Amino acid sequence: MATTHNACQLIGRCRSRGQNSVSKQGTVDRKHNEKYFRSCFVLFLVSAVTGKMVDDEDNGIAGMLKDHILEVIFSYLDLHDLRNCSLVCKNWYRILNDENNDVWRLHCVNKLAEDAMTSDLLSSVPTYKAKLRGFYHAWNPHDCSRNIYIKPNGFTLHRNPVAQSTDASRGKIGFRHGRHAWEVIWEGPLGTVAVIGIATKEAPLQCHGYVALLGSDDQSWGWNLVDNHLLHNGNSQGNYPLLNNAPKYQVGERIRVILDCEDNTLSFEKNYEFLGVAFRGLPVQQPLYPAVSAVYGNTEVSMVYLGPPMDG
Repeated sequence: MATTHNACQLIGRCRSRGQNSVSKQGTVDRKHNEKYFRSCFVLFLVSAVTGKMVDDEDNGIAGMLKDHILEVIFSYLDLHDLRNCSLVCKNWYRILNDENNDVWRLHCVNKLAEDAMTSDLLSSVPTYKAKLRGFYHAWNPHDCSRNIYIKPNGFTLHRNPVAQSTDASRGKIGFRHGRHAWEVIWEGPLGTVAVIGIATKEAPLQCHGYVALLGSDDQSWGWNLVDNHLLHNGNSQGNYPLLNNAPKYQVGERIRVILDCEDNTLSFEKNYEFLGVAFRGLPVQQPLYPAVSAVYGNTEVSMVYLGPPMDG
């Protein structure tokens, strides 16, 4: 009874504060209220478990629960709420900062396909949190050519065998700030043109014929793995990498793409060897997305987001 009474008190307080917020501003700030109510949901769960009233202005009770209980509670929250929870107290931050605990494992189980979790595809992102981050940055099933679909693992695109068509795909999240790295693994034949790189939202995702679609205009930048040419604005920007008799890409190799939004550059690595800066002077006005374009029927390309690149 005490727990129910305390929980009802908390819900009443949430409702009262939400109404006060509206009356003071004169308009409904919906996003603010939703964020507040979600935070109160966590406090409600803590109150239900402890049987004590939790004051969200006093974090004293926040550290009372055992880690395994908090992990179960946190596993029911979305990622935005988990970020807010990490700011509540040092104990909650400590728990959520452990990238391999049950919080992130359960989120992975709920979001990721089993074959993605057990395959070698995610070997470069060993922790549960890193795997989850990779999923949220993977290919966008709603931002690709009609001749491409994303496989159930969530990380691999498949180009259907459509004649006289070049098809492209973008990642779910674009970048304007920071430094970012992701791996691209071409798991099928390259065909006559196979381009990896970046694109804005304005870059086209399908065209007639077999061409280097990525890099065909001023909205995309790419490296053609077939002939080792850099492409932008419809023109070749020279050979890459700048090596004598540079080896051609072998199917299944992992290419690491490095986008530096601070220096406005795009670079590549292969077999942990830095190949040099490919493009400089990238625009900063709009987000840049991981992208590829392909021409070969039934070819497949996987992309795994790694996070900030490691220097050295």
